[in-house]
Amino acid sequence: MAIIIDGAAAAKNLRQKLAQEVAAEKLSPGLAVVLVGDDPASSVYVRNKSRAAEEAGLKSWTHRLPAGTSQAELLALIAKLNADDAVHGILVQLPVPDPIDPQAVIAAIDPEKDVDGFHPVNAGRLSLGLPGFVPCTPLGCMILLRSVWPDLSGKRALVIGRSNIVGKPMAQLLLQANCTVTVAHSRTQDIAGECARADIVIAAIGKPKFVRGEWIKEGAVAIDVGINRTDGKLVGDIDFETAKDRAYALTPVPGGVGPMTIACLLKNTVESARRKLSLLQKK
Repeated sequence: MAIIIDGAAAAKNLRQKLAQEVAAEKLSPGLAVVLVGDDPASSVYVRNKSRAAEEAGLKSWTHRLPAGTSQAELLALIAKLNADDAVHGILVQLPVPDPIDPQAVIAAIDPEKDVDGFHPVNAGRLSLGLPGFVPCTPLGCMILLRSVWPDLSGKRALVIGRSNIVGKPMAQLLLQANCTVTVAHSRTQDIAGECARADIVIAAIGKPKFVRGEWIKEGAVAIDVGINRTDGKLVGDIDFETAKDRAYALTPVPGGVGPMTIACLLKNTVESARRKLSLLQKK
């Protein structure tokens, strides 16, 4: 039976650690969240982020804009937040309604306040192994992975999915941890075979129970990024019930990677405030 990696407990521990750091270092981190439209799932997610921010000792502001907001109006708000010294992190909740260009929105955020880690500058820094903000979900995955395997050097890792938000940055982080990394996607011909060779499987493809338990190598660690609703229940991209009999450790859905994504957003915001304070002290 696999070790079930408790993401909710890990996220709570991280929030408590951040709260202690904020108090000890006399930081005043501020997170601005922008929500365009009234998507119910996004609204719940934003509310959870605000609650978690307050628990970690951060200031949090939510800017709710109507669905008919123009791209120019949204970019004007971002420019205002970029210039606000009280704001250390800016997050525009995706997806944004058409015809707003999400890439233009991401590019408009100051890279030093891009706590989502999506700006091209931060993506480039990650690729080059330079300091920058790492996307929150991959960062959370690495924390959970290291909680059961502190040393990942030499491990074979399979990332299923090649999105800019999870798959690509996840592969970069695993490379930095000295893993041998394979990225599988919709054109990969033998995903089952790739899984069978992998010590680490990161599933981020958005297909419910896509990864079957029998594909998982005995003793591997499986991190499930997927959140899919089927028959009124949330399930991941990995068939949890069959995988838990083969994996060494496994994240559940819900209660695995999801809580860590929000906690890592707060971690990035605290780090942004820390950098800003350091710059001010050097002047």
